[in-house]
Amino acid sequence: MSATAPTVEVMRLPHGADLPLPAYESVHAAGMDLRAAAPADAPITLHPGDRTAVPTGLVMAIPPGFEGQVRPRSGLALRSGVTCLNSPGTIDADYRGEVMVILANLGEKDFIVRRGDRIAQLLIAPVVRAALLEVEALGETERGVGGFGSTGVR
Repeated sequence: MSATAPTVEVMRLPHGADLPLPAYESVHAAGMDLRAAAPADAPITLHPGDRTAVPTGLVMAIPPGFEGQVRPRSGLALRSGVTCLNSPGTIDADYRGEVMVILANLGEKDFIVRRGDRIAQLLIAPVVRAALLEVEALGETERGVGGFGSTGVR
C-alpha cells in the first residue's frame, strides 16, 4: 500500500453483516472483490439478456478527491458472459447509499448469483475535476474528426 492510499469508511448493512468486507485477493491486485448480499434462501437468477442491480450490503464513505469504480470480474465475463453494465460504475465521494452492482447476463445460459459470490471489483481512484473553457474553434490534429474505427484495425 502506498503512503497516499486513502482510508475508506465502510459500514455493513444488516443483510450483509455476515459477509466479508471487500478485499484485495493478491499482493498486486488493483481491485477489491465485491460480494453479493443476495438472500441465502433466494439466489438471483439472471436469464440470458437479463440485467439486475445486485446488493452488496455495504455503504461507504469514499474520501473527497477519490471515487469508487465498480468493474467486471474477468473470469465471470469469460466463463459465463456476465458483466457489469455502466462499467466502470462510479461511486461518488458524497454517495451514502448501498453499493449495488448492475450485472448483465450476455451469455447463453442462466446465471445464478448466490450469497457471498464475488461479483465485481471495486477500485478506489483519484478524481481530477476539469475546468471547461468555451472557445470558438479547436486546434487542428492529424486525426481531426475521425471517429469510430478511423485509426484502422492494425
